[in-house]
Amino acid sequence: MFLWFMTYMIIPAYTFWFVQGSNWFTTNFSVIGNIIGREEEFVLWGLIVGLYFFWCLWQIIARMPDPPAGTWLLPLSILLLSCAVITPYLPEQFPLKSFLHIVFAFLAASSLVVCLFLIIGKLYKHNEKKYRPYLIGLIAITLFSAFLLWTIGIISSILEIFFTIALVMIVRRLYLAVP
Repeated sequence: MFLWFMTYMIIPAYTFWFVQGSNWFTTNFSVIGNIIGREEEFVLWGLIVGLYFFWCLWQIIARMPDPPAGTWLLPLSILLLSCAVITPYLPEQFPLKSFLHIVFAFLAASSLVVCLFLIIGKLYKHNEKKYRPYLIGLIAITLFSAFLLWTIGIISSILEIFFTIALVMIVRRLYLAVP
């Protein structure tokens, strides 16, 4: 019940609340999260999402009979997400820190996606029929995220909203599917 509540209520509601009043196509979480007075909200969002992914995926990995070799990417992605949300994105004042923020955020998302591909790929090898929808879903999420990046030209709030909520939902369903 708690996991359902986190997946379908807390994370989506907090994600939408966090970006309210901003243009989803011309701004992003980093810009919003570094507005004076919003830093703690950004850190809290990162903490909620990071802990969700870490707990759910670690549970999935623990239940796998033969976990994939790249499971170290999961704690790395959470560490990088933590670094991203606590490193300021204020390019005019702190260009180096802002660059590092971008690198941390991009590598956090990339590590998470690669880890998920490894997990789902391993599960797919053991039971193609059962895990095909998860593989197709993750490919679709990745391709649509790339499409949003390509068409908008920046990592935008709409991309971050879609990516976060879609991954949260696929991870929850995968959590339920792995015995």
